[in-house]
Amino acid sequence: MSAAILQATVRGMTVDDLPAVLEIDHLSFALPWPERSFRFELTENEVAHLLVAEVAWAGRARVAGYLGYWLLVDEMHISTLAVHPDLRGQGLGERLLTAGLDQARRQGAEMATLEVRPSNETAVALYRKYGFALVGRRRAYYRDNNEDALLMTLAGLSSRRGRAMRGAE
Repeated sequence: MSAAILQATVRGMTVDDLPAVLEIDHLSFALPWPERSFRFELTENEVAHLLVAEVAWAGRARVAGYLGYWLLVDEMHISTLAVHPDLRGQGLGERLLTAGLDQARRQGAEMATLEVRPSNETAVALYRKYGFALVGRRRAYYRDNNEDALLMTLAGLSSRRGRAMRGAE
């Protein structure tokens, strides 16, 4: 892991981060979110929480990844997570996931859920590492290729104090 990644800062996303977030989103997903969706999440959706990972990259501080989730009563629903393709495999996705899990736990979340493509083996492995279990499948969930989505859930989030940073034990 490079020194730049070790110096990553996870913070709340702002409207000023949208150009970098949109670039990462378009590089990461076949069906990227439109700008208006991110703007709505940031400015109008009271249950939405968005984080960015910022690193020193190419001589300046840059947004390198982001995570979005909704807090619905006691459930954290992870809506999106992406890292710039040039910086994948260096722990940023994991850093964002653990920061989000810890923040949601502090906000009262008891469980976390998400959908993920079965073909995204790296993401599935990350979620399993942190204790997410496969609980279902949403048939033909993704519109671009009709791929199913795996529904994964992490129960007992409030009792995982400190464990989220180390992975499931």
